[in-house]
Amino acid sequence: MLHCFSSQTALWQPVSPHYIKEETQVHLFVPANSSETVTDLLQKHAITHEVLLANANELIEMQTKNDSTDPRSSSTFYERYHSLEDIYYWINRTAQDNPDKVKAILIGSSYEKRPLYALKLTLNNRPNKKAIWIDCGIHARDACTGVDLNRNFDANWCTEGASHEPCTEIYCGAFPESEPESEAVANFLRLHKDTVQLYLSIHSYSQMLLFPYSCTLDEAENHNDLLEMVQEAAQKIRRYYSNTYKYGPGAKTIYLAPGGSDDWAYNLGIKYSFTFELQDRGHYGFLLPPSHIAKACNEALLAVKTIANKVIEKTQAPMGSPPAA
Repeated sequence: MLHCFSSQTALWQPVSPHYIKEETQVHLFVPANSSETVTDLLQKHAITHEVLLANANELIEMQTKNDSTDPRSSSTFYERYHSLEDIYYWINRTAQDNPDKVKAILIGSSYEKRPLYALKLTLNNRPNKKAIWIDCGIHARDACTGVDLNRNFDANWCTEGASHEPCTEIYCGAFPESEPESEAVANFLRLHKDTVQLYLSIHSYSQMLLFPYSCTLDEAENHNDLLEMVQEAAQKIRRYYSNTYKYGPGAKTIYLAPGGSDDWAYNLGIKYSFTFELQDRGHYGFLLPPSHIAKACNEALLAVKTIANKVIEKTQAPMGSPPAA
């Protein structure tokens, strides 16, 4: 029935009509001038439905509103959405202000020729100091334009759960790493695969903590360790923030999704690889109000800290072991 809708009507959940099943929720973003047509079609086919957001335009304006001239001048800086220019400014200013702790590294450029950065964070000043690498990339996809980067990595690339059709939301690209964004991330990780212990890919929305595999129903070699980590993280989020996150291997928790960076990183040798789906579970969807940012970030940070501490425990050399060469 989706083909009857306006071309501007967007399927938010699931990501493709391919995944729609009986007795499951489907989230549609419907332009105001199409709402009557869509409602009539739903009623005609006896499909139960409700309007979750009647003020979508207002929420979009809230996301794009930014009254600050200095990106860090306000105490609410981290409770607002920011332009890409603000984010670049924050990256460069943070690196300049903390040269002994933060280093910005240019790893490539996007399709639109925008820079892609990684941040190297030095956590202490001991000789065996640890560092975290964070990739910062932006990618947007319009109908029939662009590639789903979540399906552009070489992990069972373009098998069930992806498409060779450019006009689908799950278009996998012409070949693995066909896009400059995915190629830059892959090249960076290949270069540092021996030092990167933990890989996180952070998305929205649906409140899930996922781990490999998403590209196959097979279990990861260290499935039990990964499950233990996300289970503990989800339990802590529930305890401290009264919010529920589903967790488990991607393919079995939601659906097959080949070509993801988390599966690719895992196969590269980064055995602690995860994907977070942040708030919410569908009421606001991709239009989460700024007032929800702080809680969403606190939940994500708690999950990151929980998992990172477990990774450190499992990868530390036993007491008395000689240092690695």
